[in-house]
Amino acid sequence: MADTGLLVDTATVDVPRTFTGQVFVEHDVVVAARAAGVIDSLFVNLGASVQRDAPLASIERQAQDIERDRALSAVDQARRAVVRSRELATTGGVTTEDSEHVEAVYRDAELTLRRTERDVELTRVVAPFAGKISARYVKPKQLVAVGDTLFRVTETAPQLVRIRVTDPLARQVRVGDRATIVGSGSTGGAARAEARVVFAAPAYDAASATREVILQAATPRFLSGESVTAQLGRERRRTIVAPRKAIASDGFALVMEGGRTVLRPVAIGVDVAGNRVEIVSGLAVGDRLAIPRR
Repeated sequence: MADTGLLVDTATVDVPRTFTGQVFVEHDVVVAARAAGVIDSLFVNLGASVQRDAPLASIERQAQDIERDRALSAVDQARRAVVRSRELATTGGVTTEDSEHVEAVYRDAELTLRRTERDVELTRVVAPFAGKISARYVKPKQLVAVGDTLFRVTETAPQLVRIRVTDPLARQVRVGDRATIVGSGSTGGAARAEARVVFAAPAYDAASATREVILQAATPRFLSGESVTAQLGRERRRTIVAPRKAIASDGFALVMEGGRTVLRPVAIGVDVAGNRVEIVSGLAVGDRLAIPRR
């Protein structure tokens, strides 16, 4: 390492425009009880991956089973009555009024059966879509009422980011444009994913004079709700730059001051030609840097 150190300088760079946003998914819902009763079984743990219609829990259903069996018996009796009535109708052994009554009883019995079968089905708690169990609010043998929250299911993909774009890019952005999403990890360790524009609002937001744009990550590498930076479009600007090798992986630089070195936290931006990196904060033009030990 030279005694003069590595110089922090300025450069004109052509870099992507950056916007802050938050990762979200289209489907992130709570699953509520649709039948009242005691939780009979729990089939999933917190964080488990589930497919659509996978069982999550079951509610005691003895009462529903009894009503369904009663309805089945009523349908069977009504069906036999209909068969007899139709046979007698061919010989004139039954009046039209009586025949219509028997048919109506049969139709009501079938509707009652469908309702009781539905009541039994509602005791099964299933996943509404493929995803992960991001919250569980219920315990075994817990008494629940209709509408009580039992689980929260969050899909893992596709991951979306909503950003607010200002002019002049706001007018130019189009569906299909490419972008890059960068996570909030430390220097060199942040997750990155290619993305594309899947929605661009047809009008500006009057309050902020921005245009809403939604990006979709090509691969799900982030946590739902994570704050990220989206890189979209390009701009030329004059910025402070430093050699990348002078910035430690944990975001610090050794600044040479009066024959000694001082550890200083540094926020970096985009990579610049010549193995340099943009300095957002922490360093000034003319600073001399020592190369940190790896």
